[in-house]
Amino acid sequence: MKKYKVVLSRAYIVTIEAENKERARRCAEFYIDDCSDASTIKDQQKDKFSIIEIEPAINDAIDVEEVKNHES
Repeated sequence: MKKYKVVLSRAYIVTIEAENKERARRCAEFYIDDCSDASTIKDQQKDKFSIIEIEPAINDAIDVEEVKNHES
């Protein structure tokens, strides 16, 4: 089989409870890990937020490149 490098672009819609827009933005950026909530209870208490839902919105392959074998 051939090998390929695929460049992906992913976006999520995150529903989050927070004190204000800036905290919601910062916590969503920091605590979302590959469509899952990477925060702990301690993180949520310290930063005063709660991630309610993470919805995948975009999953596009931008580029595909075949990886050439380097044989000597």
